[in-house]
Amino acid sequence: MSQPYMFEKPLGLRDTLPQAEQEISRLEMIFQRELQRWGYDFIKTPALEYAETIGRASAISDNRLFKFLDAEGHPVVLRPDMTTPIARIAASSLREEPLPLRLAYTADLYRSQRKEGGHPSEFEQTGAELIGDATPYADVEVISLMMSLLEKSGLASVRLAVGHVGFVNAFFYDIVKDKEIVKHLRNLLYNKNDVGFHEYVTSLDLPNDVAKQLNKFVDSRRMNNEETLTYLESLVSGSASPVQSYYRNIMELIHLLKLDHLEDQIDLDITLVPHLSYYTGFVFQGFGGNLGFPVASGGRYDDLLAKFNRPCPATGFGIRLDRLLSAIDIPAGKPASKKCAVIYNRENAGIAMQFAAEEREKGRAVVLQHADGIDNSETFEQQFEAVNYFLDRTGIGE
Repeated sequence: MSQPYMFEKPLGLRDTLPQAEQEISRLEMIFQRELQRWGYDFIKTPALEYAETIGRASAISDNRLFKFLDAEGHPVVLRPDMTTPIARIAASSLREEPLPLRLAYTADLYRSQRKEGGHPSEFEQTGAELIGDATPYADVEVISLMMSLLEKSGLASVRLAVGHVGFVNAFFYDIVKDKEIVKHLRNLLYNKNDVGFHEYVTSLDLPNDVAKQLNKFVDSRRMNNEETLTYLESLVSGSASPVQSYYRNIMELIHLLKLDHLEDQIDLDITLVPHLSYYTGFVFQGFGGNLGFPVASGGRYDDLLAKFNRPCPATGFGIRLDRLLSAIDIPAGKPASKKCAVIYNRENAGIAMQFAAEEREKGRAVVLQHADGIDNSETFEQQFEAVNYFLDRTGIGE
C-alpha cells in the first residue's frame, strides 16, 4: 500500500489558517455573549458516544458515521450532531432540572463524506436547544435568537426560509394514504428535484385531482408569502384534522413573527424538508451573503427525547461556522491580528521582557522576539502595527 503524501490530509478534513481562525474566534465570542444574554447555559459533551445510543438516535445515516471500537470493545462513534447528545443529557444528568431547559454549545461535529462529495468531514457548529416547551412561542424564540446571531456576526441580507414538516407529512398521507409514497415524495422535496417529483407523481397513476394537488404543492415553492398563505387556506379545506391543526399552528407562528417584527425577513416555504428525520414540526434555514446554501438550520423535534425515556417537546438550531465564514464579507488583505513586536538583544532582555509584560496587562497583543532569531528583519517587521526595539544600551526605541 502506498504511503500518503507528506502534506495530504484525510478525506474531508482541512486546516484552518490564522486569519480564518481569528474570525471564527470572533464569531464564537459574539455568539457566546448573545446566547448568555438570552438566558442559555453552555454545555459540553464528549466527542465519542456509543453507537447504540447516539449513533442510532442521531438520524445521521449509518454510512456517514465514523465508527470504531473503544478499548473495551464497545462500538463508538465520533459525535455526528449535538442535538442528540443534548437530548441524552436532558434525559439523564438534567432530568430533575425544571423545564424548559435552555442549553447552548459550540462543538466540532464529524460526518464521513464520499470521495466525490466535496463536503467537510469535520466542522464546527454553534447552536441552542429549548427543551420542554411545546408552544409556538418557543419556536419564535429560537428563530428570533438565530436571526440575532446571524445579524450580529456581520452577515448581510439575512433571510430565513420557514416550513412545517408535520404539515407536509400529514398533507401527503391525507391524499395518498401510503407511508412509502410519502417518504419518497419527501425525499424528492429535500433534494429540490421538482422534475423528479412531477415524474414520480405521473408514475403513481393517481386520480387526476390528487395528482394536480401534489404537483401544485411542489410548485408552491415559487410563490411569495401572501400567495402561499392563500394557497394554504384553500389547501386545508376538507382536509383531515391533523392537516388543519398544523395549518392553525403555521398561522399562529406567522402572527407571532409579525409581533417580533421578523415577517419581512421570512420566506414561507411549505415544501421545505430537512435531511434529519427526527424533525416533527416547524423547520427553518438561515441564508445570507452571496451563498446559495444555508449557513444555519433548525426546527422542532418533539419525539427525539422519547428515545432516551423522557418524552418531551423540544426545538433548536445550529449555525455552521465554516459556511458562515464563507458568507461574511471579510476585507481582502485584512491582517490576521493587531499585534506589536518587541525586538531585543541579550543586554536588554530583562527590560524588554518587563515592557512586554506591562503591555500585555494593558490588553495588547505583544510578540517578544530576540533579534538573533529573526531570519529577515524587513519582512518580519511588516507583520506588526508597531515595533519596539531594545537593542542599544539606552533601551527602548521605535
